[in-house]
Amino acid sequence: MKLDRLSVLYEGEPKAGPPKAAYGPVSQLTVERSSKGTRASVKEQDYMCHVHIRNDGLAGVAIADSERPSQVACTLLEYLLDEFSKQVNRIGWPGGSPATIHSAALDGHLSRYQNPREADPMTNVQAKPDETQIILHNTSKSLFEQGEKPGGLMSKFQVLGMQSTAFPKTAQKHNSCCAIT
Repeated sequence: MKLDRLSVLYEGEPKAGPPKAAYGPVSQLTVERSSKGTRASVKEQDYMCHVHIRNDGLAGVAIADSERPSQVACTLLEYLLDEFSKQVNRIGWPGGSPATIHSAALDGHLSRYQNPREADPMTNVQAKPDETQIILHNTSKSLFEQGEKPGGLMSKFQVLGMQSTAFPKTAQKHNSCCAIT
């Protein structure tokens, strides 16, 4: 999943960095055809153009490959636009150009957010149960390959469960004579 370009536009005019030849027209056209307060994702050849336009007319554009989830791109664009609006005065947005307005944060975000899990906390949260499920599946598979039977495993899991619930009670009894401050 590659993030190729991040840019900030206002009413179709680029605000940070010159547009790449292949991406500039698609970015500007998508922003021009979208209304304020909306998000859009447009597929162009082998990449996606994700656009988030705020109600004040400031628009963020992310060009990424088609594998990057649109939720991740929109979350990143929302963060990017908030940061850009703090760095650049609103008065300069309409008449600005890439030569007069540059946000160094765009380049930093482009390199930092190549991994979608870093760009969107929700993706990171969703990935952890998936990883746990994969580990559990692999562990179960290796146990079955070693000759363990499901019934034997269930009885071991039940004993382990009873021990894990009894442990805090036993520890509390043993530590009742001690005062922890």
